[in-house]
Amino acid sequence: MSVDPEVRSLDLALTTASDRHDFSYMWRWLGVPIIQMPTDMVLLQEIVWENRPQVIVETGIARGGSVLFYSSMLRLIGEGKIVAVDIDIRDHNRRAIEEHPLSDRVVLIEGSSTDSDVLDEVCREIGDAQRVMVVLDSHHSHEHVLAELRLYSPLVTSGQFIIVADTLLEELPVQQHRPRPWGPGDNPKTALDAFLAGVPELFELDKFSNDRLLLSSSRGGYLRRR
Repeated sequence: MSVDPEVRSLDLALTTASDRHDFSYMWRWLGVPIIQMPTDMVLLQEIVWENRPQVIVETGIARGGSVLFYSSMLRLIGEGKIVAVDIDIRDHNRRAIEEHPLSDRVVLIEGSSTDSDVLDEVCREIGDAQRVMVVLDSHHSHEHVLAELRLYSPLVTSGQFIIVADTLLEELPVQQHRPRPWGPGDNPKTALDAFLAGVPELFELDKFSNDRLLLSSSRGGYLRRR
């Protein structure tokens, strides 16, 4: 549906207008703020439920809602854990996660996602898991996301997803109300395009996921390992 030019134009206009009101910041998951678009959350639960990952690795924790979102899905599945990495886990966010009833499936790692020691710790947590999914949602510059893709894509097992968040930044006009160092030409989408050009045989854009999305921050960012 989102490939329909008329629908896509209307979608981008509404997404741009709603972003001026911080639409993605308005939501909570089981009491904890989750900085996500609701459409992406619905798609993410489909992906987790259908693919049953034993480990989900997420870079970028922010307020903690997405960590608990994945933990709740894994509890429903009946196995697995979420390994979450952030360069700076604020004390109040750590408490919100660790004191939550769903914290039992959560492993928090503080440090840069591209640091070799952090990656080693992530790999130790994965162990011999046969189904591993990755979500990249930390610093959104081209350079950083491309580095993450190169480091974390080998962890994704066949048939599982690696999701690059906030690909919308390539299309979204620069918003003056929320200055960021990234934007059109320097963002997760440009990094994803560069990455895919080098490994077309390993990953494919999941058409069924990407083409349905409206009011999404990550359309075109859902990749499946072949």
